[in-house]
Amino acid sequence: MDTQLKKGLLDICVLAELKSQDSYGYQIIKDLSPIIEISESTLYPILKRLEERDCLTTYSLEHDGRLRRYYKITQTGKEKIEEFCQEWKTISDVINFIRGVK
Repeated sequence: MDTQLKKGLLDICVLAELKSQDSYGYQIIKDLSPIIEISESTLYPILKRLEERDCLTTYSLEHDGRLRRYYKITQTGKEKIEEFCQEWKTISDVINFIRGVK
């Protein structure tokens, strides 16, 4: 898969994963692995970038004596998912045209 395309898809996949419930890094990787390949070294810069863009917020909770950082999607993050879905519909229409599907 093209690197730039995958980068954009990963951002949206991370946001979509957080749409149903807050989560932490390892769990996000585990949940996304069946859908798209993602590593820790890829995920954490994405989370940082999404936080800087106000698409998510963070908080910490203690788990087994250690603090675990959780990520929570914001309204801006939910709007990004909606924007992506609208754009994807347009892309899908173009792909169908190219393939001769009506």
